[in-house]
Amino acid sequence: MANATLNRRQLLTYLGLGTIALGTTIACQSQSQTAIPRLAQAKAQPSGPRLPEFRGIEQWINSPALSIDDLQGQVTLIHIWTFACINCQRTIPSIVQWHRKYASQGLKVVSIHTPEFAFERDINNVKKAVQKHDITYPVAIDNRFTMWKAYNNEYWPHLFLADRSGIIRYDHIGEGAYDTTEQTIQRLLG
Repeated sequence: MANATLNRRQLLTYLGLGTIALGTTIACQSQSQTAIPRLAQAKAQPSGPRLPEFRGIEQWINSPALSIDDLQGQVTLIHIWTFACINCQRTIPSIVQWHRKYASQGLKVVSIHTPEFAFERDINNVKKAVQKHDITYPVAIDNRFTMWKAYNNEYWPHLFLADRSGIIRYDHIGEGAYDTTEQTIQRLLG
């Protein structure tokens, strides 16, 4: 009799868990069916957040001062970084490579250097880092965190990709996702 009771309890437990799982599956399918059209609709809309105007830049390295109007018609990669950040250092080679590979196709890379530590505010230290990493694209010195705030940023490194109209289409925090980032560059250039 004890085995029959145990088996009955197990059976009821399994049936209960199965019912919960089935209910969850139906709920998830229902949600995903309604979410997919909303995502497709959102992608089809031509508007979105735009690149903010460059403000509060203390100095430019490798370029005269830029405005957002100077970037019109180009796919733009904005890279917020600071030179002592190890994650930033690991990201820079990919950004340098993308600049070399895609600049002739219409990619414009703009680096915004926003310091974490006091020694990173020194323009000569930033210039040494730019030279060390073979960065030839424009670098904006954002010592007052004006652009950091304009992008509502909280992290180093942070990448933003904007289409040729200046609408931000991609946002990535930290290292990694190099393949996804490059595929997005290619898609926006295409």
